[in-house]
Amino acid sequence: MRTTLSTLTLLRPRTVGEALALLRDEGPLEPLAGGTDLYVGLNAGALTATRFLDLWRLEPLRRISARGPVLSIGALATYSSLVRSRLVNRRLPMLVQASREVGGVQIQNRGTLGGNVANGSPAGDTLPVLAAAEATVVLASAGAQRRVPFLEFFTGYRASVRRADELLVAFEIGPLEGAQWFRKVGTRAAQAISKVVIAAVRGYPPRIALGSVAPTPVRLPKTETALAAGAPIDDAARIAEAEISPIDDVRSTAAYRRRVTGNLVRQFWTEAAGARSG
Repeated sequence: MRTTLSTLTLLRPRTVGEALALLRDEGPLEPLAGGTDLYVGLNAGALTATRFLDLWRLEPLRRISARGPVLSIGALATYSSLVRSRLVNRRLPMLVQASREVGGVQIQNRGTLGGNVANGSPAGDTLPVLAAAEATVVLASAGAQRRVPFLEFFTGYRASVRRADELLVAFEIGPLEGAQWFRKVGTRAAQAISKVVIAAVRGYPPRIALGSVAPTPVRLPKTETALAAGAPIDDAARIAEAEISPIDDVRSTAAYRRRVTGNLVRQFWTEAAGARSG
């Protein structure tokens, strides 16, 4: 059953400070940005929240900047802005590739990086990128700011450490050495939820992260260690297949996801060997 719009409340702060004060004083409030996920739930009657905080006008949260060696990406940066950003293209090209494969142009113009992460779906296309990049999540409340390593942000399926009085305001990514690589396996390349999605960096040590193979995005530390030690690629692929915990669902089977993961690790290691570092 669709949610009745007359039962919903929408607050529209003009500044980030006002938004944080509203979360503190008027909560609980559900943050709303591009709305590409929330509107689906609203239309399906699957939302439990009835009071929303509209962040769309908060321009400071859209900034993409470099602070010395650290790339800072505001939570409201859209996929389209990530694709256009010279900084992101130069420093984090695998995020550009992931952004190109999120939905269609309309979704890319409205959907935000922060929304993809806050939504917490393990199939989120950008999540393995941020995991492989060892990004830091910046959370802000009315009284403080804190930073959380990306893989420590998630506590379970669609669950995170963000408190009700906090906003996800930015991501910080340090320099990456080595060729960056991204692949999404789904029914289609875009406008489809991934069956397996991978982001990886062929540096020393290598970094490999996957989505859609566990309740949260995951790194593959045993596979990374094997590759760094010079293990044969077929051995590393078998380690990767054993290192994940996929399930059978409407999109795919656990066996298929394991097999695809091994093949993707092989493809990454081979293709990234001759690629230019990002």
